[in-house]
Amino acid sequence: MSILLSLFLKLSAFSLIAFGGVNALLPSLLDLSVRQEHWIDLQTFADYFAIAQAAPGPNFMTVTLIGWHVYGVVGALIATFAIAWPSSILVFFLQRFITRMQDQHKKKVIQYAAAALAIGLVLSSAWQIALQINHSQAAYLLTLLTIGLTLFTRWHPLYLIGLGAGLGVLGYI
Repeated sequence: MSILLSLFLKLSAFSLIAFGGVNALLPSLLDLSVRQEHWIDLQTFADYFAIAQAAPGPNFMTVTLIGWHVYGVVGALIATFAIAWPSSILVFFLQRFITRMQDQHKKKVIQYAAAALAIGLVLSSAWQIALQINHSQAAYLLTLLTIGLTLFTRWHPLYLIGLGAGLGVLGYI
């Protein structure tokens, strides 16, 4: 199977289960692109994820960057289309179904369940990625400190990004 067809089919399948966005599937995407297909290495994946999070726009930019790495501009376009088309069609029809529902209680139950599922998947994904890319005690400590500060303070995330950048520049992580 050609690399472009493989990229298209595998990322299209990912799209159908990317409930909560691509970030909910990062460990699986990492496993596919680094360990199974060997499209990129672990450091490149981490770099692409960081770029995608820093850049404005949709959170599936990581996938676009992987496609670009695999096959240039054509790969980027195919990867972007593949990650977007199945879920877009699914959400379109699901939203029409929910909008037509008469029972308001059932609508709320579906909405709250979907929100809980998305949040759980994103948190699980964040934890799995942290376990895979942290290579030192300082990195683990920074991860736990960031979680604590996020949960128990009202610090703006830019302060936490600055803290991480400063520790990186100093060579601690």
